[in-house]
Amino acid sequence: MSPIKTAIACALGASLVGLGACGGLQNLDPNAAVSAGSNLFKAASLSDGDIVTLSNEACKTSDAQSSVAASNSAYGKRLARVMSGFGDMTLNGQKIDYKVYVTKDVNAWAMGNGCVRVYTGLMDMMNDDELRGVIGHEMGHVALGHTKKAMQTAYAVSAARTAVGAAGNSMVTSLSTSQLGDVTEKFINAQFSQSQESAADDYSFDMLKKKGMNEKGLVTAFQKLATIDGGQSSMMSSHPSSPSRAAHIESRIKKEG
Repeated sequence: MSPIKTAIACALGASLVGLGACGGLQNLDPNAAVSAGSNLFKAASLSDGDIVTLSNEACKTSDAQSSVAASNSAYGKRLARVMSGFGDMTLNGQKIDYKVYVTKDVNAWAMGNGCVRVYTGLMDMMNDDELRGVIGHEMGHVALGHTKKAMQTAYAVSAARTAVGAAGNSMVTSLSTSQLGDVTEKFINAQFSQSQESAADDYSFDMLKKKGMNEKGLVTAFQKLATIDGGQSSMMSSHPSSPSRAAHIESRIKKEG
């Protein structure tokens, strides 16, 4: 075993699993760790095309694991009506593909391939204007590059797990089904920074205004989300400070008429 590979394995393992020394990594295969290190580098340099490809697979995985409402169902027809307000808009240069997940969870998300998913739990508590505000916010994360970074992070976590769990196994050059599922879950549950959230809020406001939709819906959507379990819902965990964000949008409405 070359000293370089051993050193890389030690540094990689320590940085990924929070160990202060290599004493706990005796069973880590350095070759596997170096391979995972290559995956980590790839994660950081994923191109827009890579993001679309990975998002295609992740969205397909999520759909397969979820209960998807039929397009001719009440929920499907309502989402089609809501999305019609965005016109022929594309997302990251991709045609928007929207669907409804039948679940009590309150959530919505978008990926870099134009995949937009809205949960019935969210639809049940929001009116159409509020849904457009929330969906616009999620699309803002894509348009502003936030979801690309989140996907890179999710991919990197999968590479890290490959390194820690690959003792004695051959090097992994592509994501397995379980790893893809892990990437998908990590992405959907990703938390964005406050500055990213604020930027996505403003993106949604600007888009709603440009397309002649009701910006006030973004305000009342935040106000409603803030009431869920004291602000501790799965959606609120990645969307903090809703009252102040609602106030920010209200301020913009007053200033910009």
